[in-house]
Amino acid sequence: MSDKQIKNIQKKLLSDNYYILNRVNFDYLMPNGKWVNQMREVYDRGDGAGILLYNKEKQTVILTKQFRMPTYLNDNKDGMLVEVAAGMLDKDNPEACIIRETEEEVGYRLKEVKKVYEAYSSPGVMTEKMHFFVGEYTGDMKVNEGGGLDSEHEDIEVLEISFEEATKMLNNGEIVDTRTIVLLQYAIIHKLLD
Repeated sequence: MSDKQIKNIQKKLLSDNYYILNRVNFDYLMPNGKWVNQMREVYDRGDGAGILLYNKEKQTVILTKQFRMPTYLNDNKDGMLVEVAAGMLDKDNPEACIIRETEEEVGYRLKEVKKVYEAYSSPGVMTEKMHFFVGEYTGDMKVNEGGGLDSEHEDIEVLEISFEEATKMLNNGEIVDTRTIVLLQYAIIHKLLD
């Protein structure tokens, strides 16, 4: 894609209440050589990072469980979602973000993490790029109970479960968060806990 295929980009701010929602009009050059005007609503909430925490010795992973209003509005009966620890990049880089979020959400202070992927979350409507990590944890890394920040009104339940149970939850549809699915499948494919 080159700038020669897109022109006349115009943005109109629709909302900046929490994140930014713009209406974007642009002209796009079709393969047949004709220019067409298109419109998209584009939601900019920044980029994020998520991590699958695993313990080879115990054969466990750490996940979280919390209420997610958008899922409640779209057929998740209680709105609770099992997912990896994750967060939005503030003014830091993805690695610093996920180390910070891990401590806030689940109470483990990691020294190192491994980045395995980065991908756009929902490219038809969002600018967000997710940075996917894995990290090994041990009991001596536990520095607090986790649960999130009161200042962010987080209410996060920390789940330390066997990798076998997490795999069962993935396969029977109990885990429906894309970030978590991607990272659990990474762990399976790459035999992370072997």
